[in-house]
Amino acid sequence: MHDNEMLVEAIAKSDSILPVYFFDPRYFESTPQGTFKSGALRTKFLIESVQALRISFQNLGGDILILKGKPEELLPELVEQYDIAEVYHHREVGPEETKISAYAEDRLWKLRINLRHFIGHTLYNKEDLPFPIKDIPDAFTQFKKKTERDAIVKACFLAPEVISFEEAEDWGQVPVLEELLQEMSIDETELFPSICGGEPEGLKHLKKLLEEGSDVYQKVPAKLSAGKQGFSSKLSAWLSFGCLSPRMVFWLVKDAEDKYGANPNFNQILLGLLWRDYFRFMFKKHGMDFFNDAVLEFDQAPLTDEERGRWLQWMKGQTGNPLVDKYMGELNQTGFIPHSARLLTATFLIHVLKINWVRGATYFEERLIDYSPASNWCNWAIVAGGGKDQGSKKNTFDLDKQFKLLNVQISDLPAAL
Repeated sequence: MHDNEMLVEAIAKSDSILPVYFFDPRYFESTPQGTFKSGALRTKFLIESVQALRISFQNLGGDILILKGKPEELLPELVEQYDIAEVYHHREVGPEETKISAYAEDRLWKLRINLRHFIGHTLYNKEDLPFPIKDIPDAFTQFKKKTERDAIVKACFLAPEVISFEEAEDWGQVPVLEELLQEMSIDETELFPSICGGEPEGLKHLKKLLEEGSDVYQKVPAKLSAGKQGFSSKLSAWLSFGCLSPRMVFWLVKDAEDKYGANPNFNQILLGLLWRDYFRFMFKKHGMDFFNDAVLEFDQAPLTDEERGRWLQWMKGQTGNPLVDKYMGELNQTGFIPHSARLLTATFLIHVLKINWVRGATYFEERLIDYSPASNWCNWAIVAGGGKDQGSKKNTFDLDKQFKLLNVQISDLPAAL
């Protein structure tokens, strides 16, 4: 509800609004690599987030329409049923997600209904950048320097206190886990309740994180030994789902800086927000060309028995390498590992086990609660030798060397949330 330009605009431009969430079956299917588009932990977080949003709307005297199906097939029916004049949505930047937006836009256009696109997942709006999308620097250091110097982070939109809702006879039920993941065998006892989805939980976590005496104020050693983890705010899941606004995080961190003074961990949080923006804008600028130097094998030939064995050992955390197995075990149990661990396990799969990086990216897509298309696929491509930033490729080479030494130099790695 907070910092939601799309919602604020819809309220301002209409007599009433009809909030809708589509549980699109394409996001819960299996992939050609034998993984799933969404695993149980992330799906659970999604269900909690939609339910929390429903409660927020109900507290204002309305609700959100819950539908199962493809939006491009269901939207025309809604337009006619409710006499809808315009449709607003948050647009993603991944190729699969933008394709779905295009399907919906085409179907609505035939009804002469406009689909308005909003970008609500970045710290900086594209129109506020000091360069057009086509001229965004490919090197992250240049992007960071010019953006921090010449762009302004806007203030957050306030959460609306009054909304006029359209009436619906049946608002629909939020589906349960088994209903969405029918192809997946789910053991409820393995779903560790480490974090809970939804805007209230995200705001509570953020405010607790910035309270005096929390982990954010602990000093981070410049160098960590093998297996040791540096500071992680663990805000990324709420950011990925839109439960938290990057601008809200930015301004609350700045308030904490003013109150408690400068802090290296504050810098890590803000740097993580910039990396998220950078990868999204790289997708916007280059599209699939971002992967030119990484071998994309989406339609891969079947693995040999020996390759499949290595692939399964990596997924299960049974490679025999204690550091890789530790992190893969954490990923499978909790849906989260720090960014340095993601780069280490990716390096091991690609450069030690010699398995194509696409298989690793699809497995992370299934397992990570905080999965974001741009961050996940761009990071994997960089480890595989792709991407447009020569400096990032150099860091990947250094990472491989550090991995063999079982020593992680945090300052050399992109920051993570």
